[in-house]
Amino acid sequence: MLIVVALGGNALLRRGERLSAENQHRAIITAARVLAAAILKGHKLVITHGNGPQVGLLALQSLAGPVEGALPLDVLGAESEGWIGYALELALRNALPPGAEVATVLTQTLVDATDVAFSVPTKPIGPVYDENQAKRLAAEHNWSVAPDGKGWRRVVASPQPQGIVEIASINRLISAGVTVICAGGGGIPVCAGADGCLTGVEAVVDKDATSELLAEQSGAALFVMLTDVGGVYLDYGSKAQKMIAKAGPAALAAHAAAFQSGSMGPKVAAACNFVRHTGHPAAIGALGDLAEILAGQKGTIISPGHETLSYYSGAL
Repeated sequence: MLIVVALGGNALLRRGERLSAENQHRAIITAARVLAAAILKGHKLVITHGNGPQVGLLALQSLAGPVEGALPLDVLGAESEGWIGYALELALRNALPPGAEVATVLTQTLVDATDVAFSVPTKPIGPVYDENQAKRLAAEHNWSVAPDGKGWRRVVASPQPQGIVEIASINRLISAGVTVICAGGGGIPVCAGADGCLTGVEAVVDKDATSELLAEQSGAALFVMLTDVGGVYLDYGSKAQKMIAKAGPAALAAHAAAFQSGSMGPKVAAACNFVRHTGHPAAIGALGDLAEILAGQKGTIISPGHETLSYYSGAL
């Protein structure tokens, strides 16, 4: 079965953990072992990943250098895609038998230059600050900042993906039996001019939205988004919280207000779009539960035909 697996930023770096080479290396080795186990069971995987902490760190490093050396977000996105892709590919090659083919594809994502997102930035990147520190940095660097959980973060434009520039090449690799790592961080955002030429733009595309588009255009039979929680919850964080086991797009749409835009909201929207557009299932769950998610035993499974929500019983 061909599966597109999207690794969330929190699946590659524990929530609240410092972004160091050592911490990321440890987290990526763990992720690679889980992914390799699925490949060894006969599944074909296309792997995408987040880049929020990494691209934010690269942006800070860029600002710390000479003014003329500051890099735009599309270039920083390419750097983070190469950085994480390299680390994932290395760990996967070490976790798979000799001769297994793995390739990382630097991926560009086509966006619309008139997308309203360019005037209303919403995508959080980089570290979490307290409010005073965030507002000071915003004034110094002409950033937009917004609350994110208990802290504040820089926010940037996040236009909707319209196409994946390298999709034909990615599909050829899949057909040849290669495990492909691509569309990292939502891909490098580019716009097409009137002459058809592509130009990078200052944005970070939502990786769940791009991963969903990739899952559609690659013919995936299943789209899985992995994070650091077991699935989609209603009333998350309260005593009444309960985790959804199975749902259909319409059932989830009725509870859309419960899913935060900076957290589970984009994942739920991407999963529902995939189900609506393809008729195939999607799933959201924890990285360590991938084997059970594929068996339908854990995670939140979104598929056609589930008119109501069903829940797991007990604590999960």
